[in-house]
Amino acid sequence: MPDVVDAALENQRRNIEARTGRPFDDWLEVARASGHEKHGALLAWLKSEHGVSHGDANRIALDARRTESPPGDGGDDVLDGIYAGPKSGLRPFHDRIIALAQGFGDDVSLSPKQSYISLRRAKQFATVGPASGGRLEIGLNLKGMEPVGRLEATTGMCTHRVRLAAPDELDAEVQGWLREAYDRA
Repeated sequence: MPDVVDAALENQRRNIEARTGRPFDDWLEVARASGHEKHGALLAWLKSEHGVSHGDANRIALDARRTESPPGDGGDDVLDGIYAGPKSGLRPFHDRIIALAQGFGDDVSLSPKQSYISLRRAKQFATVGPASGGRLEIGLNLKGMEPVGRLEATTGMCTHRVRLAAPDELDAEVQGWLREAYDRA
């Protein structure tokens, strides 16, 4: 499924260009030249100084910082802490899931927590973070849906979860559950 996620990322970048009238590479240069090292500060700056929507600012900041500071470099970004050490290999997988969710609409906002990222619209619809055994866990709010196969019932911040051991497990079924959670939020 990487091709689907890559296509979603490229689509998001094209949409940013169309909405802003500025090439995406120009946005990366602007973001890097801003002097903001932390993701949150860069995100806020893009929104306040350039009027960029939250979702667009997040994509610009993620791409600008990724080139400047690779995952696991020990920076101040919350994600660096979540995906430190042996979990660092999960970071690109995490980013693909976030990109997929953000491709559903520009109203997706990210709320970093101590050990995961909350994905929200009007309300939280999913979480993404590392799980035991080198897996990535997607928490989903799918109230009333019967658990089936990999979709497990859980308690806490989400009603269901899916644990993925490899990027190829982010198949159409899992993407469908994530989209359903997004549509319900």
